[in-house]
Amino acid sequence: PFMRIRSPDSRAVRRLPQVGEMMGSHPRCRRPGSRPRRPVLAVVRSPHRAFPNPPAMSPAPENRSVADPAERIILALDRPDAASALALAGAIDDLRWVKVGLELFSAAGPAVVGQLRERGLRVFLDLKFHDIPATMAGACRSAAHLGAGLITVHASAGAEALAAAQAGAQEGAAAAGLMAPTLLAVTVLTSWPAERFAAELSISETIPSHVKRLAALAAAAGIGGCVCSPLEVAALRQAHPRPFALVTPGIRPAGSASGDQARVMTPAEAIGAGASQLVIGRPISAAADPNEAFAACCTELATLP
Repeated sequence: PFMRIRSPDSRAVRRLPQVGEMMGSHPRCRRPGSRPRRPVLAVVRSPHRAFPNPPAMSPAPENRSVADPAERIILALDRPDAASALALAGAIDDLRWVKVGLELFSAAGPAVVGQLRERGLRVFLDLKFHDIPATMAGACRSAAHLGAGLITVHASAGAEALAAAQAGAQEGAAAAGLMAPTLLAVTVLTSWPAERFAAELSISETIPSHVKRLAALAAAAGIGGCVCSPLEVAALRQAHPRPFALVTPGIRPAGSASGDQARVMTPAEAIGAGASQLVIGRPISAAADPNEAFAACCTELATLP
């Protein structure tokens, strides 16, 4: 008695009763002896760009199908102002996720998160909070209230601060009527080469070992995932099965310059190693045609399970 309809963007399938099966209008929907009720129609809205203020959605791909490669790519909007960031996001047809980092957030403020969400985009707020527990809690509470789906905190802030951040994020999302975001613990920045990491920070532990230690600390504190170099993904995925999220910057499609990233992989290599999502910036944003560059990354990922 039901028919299937597909939303205009072909991403979401809904089930609605047929006309003869409207709620209260069909004999099987009424109590014996009762009068037919006026049919009630259901309105279905797509959760994507056609409508502003999208409803709360699961923020991480581990909780839904990742067969769509566009879900796996987070575009880094490393732009000096909101206008150029919004223009870049608008130039890419099938974009789902964007990253707002320190440069854009410092220039445009919290309002840019709302502007991006109004366009149906999900926001990875990459501000890498690192402070005392009370401050971490307050910062994550405010970030979650903005509607960010992913929020970064530094794992080296310690277990107490990480737990406080997690609690603050849940409180902020609940106050705004949104689903709680996924907090991602930053382990070791992808710009660190091994030699400088040991010399400048006086850390005798190798980078892979240090990353593993910080990831375990974050997981024990209830954090939902980590940010790590693609070179550490395989080891972390073995230690932390899904739904623990592993988000990797340092992604460079074949033939791209590595820039200031010291530990890099191609998109397919990183996903194959166990990454959940990839943060890609300059290979897309600095391309002659960002839309074409984004599509090429999606094509590369489309062959993966």
